[in-house]
Amino acid sequence: MKLSHAPTLSRSSRRIVLSLAAPMLTLLAGNAAADAAFPNKPVNVVTPFAVGSGPDAVLRQVTDKLAKLWNQPIVVNNKPGAGGFLAFEATQRAKPDGYTLLQVDSEHLAAVPYLYKSRNFKTLEVYDPVATLFRTPFLVSVSTTSPWKNMKDLVDAAKTAPGKVNYGSWGIGSPGHLGGEALELMTNTQMSHVPYREVSQLYGSVASGDVQWAFASIPSSQGVYKAGKIRYLAVAAPKRIAQMPDVPTVGEAGGPAGLDVNSFVVLVAPKGLPADVKAKINADVQKVLNDPEIKARFDNFAFETLNWSPEEIRRNADAKAKIYSELISRKNLSLE
Repeated sequence: MKLSHAPTLSRSSRRIVLSLAAPMLTLLAGNAAADAAFPNKPVNVVTPFAVGSGPDAVLRQVTDKLAKLWNQPIVVNNKPGAGGFLAFEATQRAKPDGYTLLQVDSEHLAAVPYLYKSRNFKTLEVYDPVATLFRTPFLVSVSTTSPWKNMKDLVDAAKTAPGKVNYGSWGIGSPGHLGGEALELMTNTQMSHVPYREVSQLYGSVASGDVQWAFASIPSSQGVYKAGKIRYLAVAAPKRIAQMPDVPTVGEAGGPAGLDVNSFVVLVAPKGLPADVKAKINADVQKVLNDPEIKARFDNFAFETLNWSPEEIRRNADAKAKIYSELISRKNLSLE
């Protein structure tokens, strides 16, 4: 039996085929190199926080250092409003290549899906966690003229007059609001929530006694605190913070020991980010956060740096989601 053979090309035909293939191989090799060399063009970072806010200031400090490390411009775009959905809409359909990133906090990750149920928007089904920026604790603030000297006084007042004690926050579903809901649940009390649009208005109202108390971060309340118009009853954290060593924890001040009110801020990317790009961004953000200048700025505000992997970000967001879902469903809270 005779075996058939594939036709052979002449020497001149082979030269033609190779000459045609060479540019294509060069192009493919160039594309592969470009893909591997992240970043090789400007990076766009969108944030739902307003210009001048704490998260915005941190983002600009970090991206300034990151741009120098990467030798590429990083453009920060502020898209505040609509509970974060303006920023979501500006990024969720972007190519998942690392050149579009989004800054969000733990409430965008863990509370938004429950506050906007009809939208059926689950943040971590649309975005991949990439890197952590910081976590901030919250303190219980009151006017310097308040008769309450500790958390026991606050809780006793709430128990004595259900619904009469009020507290302010920077919006429905914010850590300041959900922290108040958690305090109610843990102390079996009922208080009135007063949401504000502007943080500056909130702490002015605490100082004047228009609202009786509010959770506060150091940067958001430092102006009125340094002016001697508010004081801190406690820090809602497992231990005292170095920046306010004389302020007791909620448990030490006669409140529920388990109350822990904090928010963490992270970078995410549209779903499908390649693992190597994700790992590079995470590692480089950690390098920047270890910069002595950045660490000094964070220390002033009690911002805690977190060396979380993308998987750890997801686990911590899931843990907050369990807490928030209970608090939100308890009073049927909604932003729709």
